[in-house]
Amino acid sequence: MNSDTTYSNTFGNYAANALPAERASFIRKTYAHLALAILVFGVLVSYLVTTGAGLWIAQTMTGGMSWLIVLALFMGVSWIAQSWARSSTSKPLQYMGLTLFTVAESIIFLPLLFVAAASSDGLTTIFQAGIVTLGLFAGLTSVVFLTQKDFSFLGPILMIGGFVALGFIASGILFGFGLGSIFAFIMVGFAGAAILYETSNMLHHYRTDQHVAASLGLFASVALLFWYILQIFMGGDD
Repeated sequence: MNSDTTYSNTFGNYAANALPAERASFIRKTYAHLALAILVFGVLVSYLVTTGAGLWIAQTMTGGMSWLIVLALFMGVSWIAQSWARSSTSKPLQYMGLTLFTVAESIIFLPLLFVAAASSDGLTTIFQAGIVTLGLFAGLTSVVFLTQKDFSFLGPILMIGGFVALGFIASGILFGFGLGSIFAFIMVGFAGAAILYETSNMLHHYRTDQHVAASLGLFASVALLFWYILQIFMGGDD
């Protein structure tokens, strides 16, 4: 028993080196928090879409240059939320980070969901996009767990790809052109790579007490995947 404790403390409780029971507990907590974030996201957007406040927020966000400002604010809020979620001194601050990010995702999704819901088979489209998203997420997650491969090498690629994608999105907003289905398919691939990266990080680069931060990273990737899959189901319009 003492040797087990020494082993755990020596390696700083990183999931990759933790005892099997500790690692399994960390993974369960991470996916439980991910499921909770998705549930809160679904409840919150459902409430907002069915209320006048949600419609007002969506219209305010998409008027003129407002969407570019919203994206910039969202990036700032995301950075703050991720910093809080990675706090090593305050558990409440970690949960505040996850909560803040979930609320921010719910708000930024409003314009897209209103457009999707307004179509003739809007609810069916949203449901189908959600099912495909969860299916792809499960498949990509399985790849990481089955291979045990460390996909951290994707980090720099995702960083560069993210800046390129933001450049295209900003150009589309500034010059008024749609990015279309091809861009949406590319971003689905980008989101898939992000899921591989975040799942790999969960297994290899997070401590067993960082389940909140790990779940936030996974939730961000799932939300990005859902965004572009929904656009594909809607015909690739922005």
